[in-house]
Amino acid sequence: MNERIKELAQEVFSFKYKTDPNELNPGHHMDHLHKFAELIVRECINVIGESRESRQTAMYYRHRIAEHFEIL
Repeated sequence: MNERIKELAQEVFSFKYKTDPNELNPGHHMDHLHKFAELIVRECINVIGESRESRQTAMYYRHRIAEHFEIL
C-alpha cells in the first residue's frame, strides 16, 4: 500500500477499536469503510482538478490518478 493510501486509512481508522463499544457492530465498520472510499474518491477528484491540461483523454487522467497513488 502506498503512503497516501496509508495516510487516508489512518485518517479514518485512527481510533482504538479495542476500547470501542461498537467494535462488533458491522454497520459501524461499514461507516468507516464508506468514509475511506469517500476520501479516495475526493483525492482522485483533486488530482483531476489540479491538472494543468484541460480536455485530456480518459487515459491521461487514468495515468495521473495511478501515478498519484503509485499504482502503475
